[in-house]
Amino acid sequence: MGDPKKIRKKYETPIHPWQKSRIVEEIKLLKEYKLKNKKELWKFSSILKKYKDQAKKLIAMQGTQADLEREQMMNKLKSFGLITAGSETFDAIFSLQIKDVLDRMLQTVLFKKGLARSQKQARQFIIHGHVLIGDKKITSPRYLVPIKEEGFINFTVSSSLYSEDHPERKAIDKKTKVILKKEANEIQKDIKSKPKEVNNTNIKSKKEETPSVEEKKESTSKKEGKKDPVVKEKTKPVVKEEKKNPVKEIKAEEPSVEKKKEE
Repeated sequence: MGDPKKIRKKYETPIHPWQKSRIVEEIKLLKEYKLKNKKELWKFSSILKKYKDQAKKLIAMQGTQADLEREQMMNKLKSFGLITAGSETFDAIFSLQIKDVLDRMLQTVLFKKGLARSQKQARQFIIHGHVLIGDKKITSPRYLVPIKEEGFINFTVSSSLYSEDHPERKAIDKKTKVILKKEANEIQKDIKSKPKEVNNTNIKSKKEETPSVEEKKESTSKKEGKKDPVVKEKTKPVVKEEKKNPVKEIKAEEPSVEKKKEE
């Protein structure tokens, strides 16, 4: 086991230092995935070799312990997305390559999700502490992302990169820019045509809302509890014609007895 205080290597170096084919492949991978140095590449190759060596041992082993270890190994590889649910065989493990492991790095996942413009920029965001997975802040770009955690990758709320309008976020393609311009022009045309119609409707609604003088009087009378006064038409006073009695007229024409005496 060794002294726990002593720092030990977590990777295995290649057997022969001067193999041209291997050196060329390593340089391509370093440029493609923007890794810092070859040590990072050797760490992933050693992880892959560990699983392949374990698969070789399990082929020869038999019993309940072998079945348990086989199931645990398959479940772990499925959680990282290196093996699908249908292909749970040793052949699938032996066919794995370093690229399959490098694609599960946090750096590459962040770039593929469109949260960074390049692999190098994604690496910079992670190291500077701008990236979260759920509630955890992860500053290691070599972190292998399980499939369950892939949907929870985002920028921290305190970071300026959290807003989508940040200039360092991934640039929009030309096609999407053209589509967005067309949509914006259509919206502006609709806005220019709508205000006139709205103003006319507002004027009509204001006219309808303003009550007339008679309506105001009716509303005030209703509030006071008075009945609406009924307007009576002006009519001429009817004069009753008195019936003339012929007897009274005769008596009025005849002179009285006293008047006769005086005469």
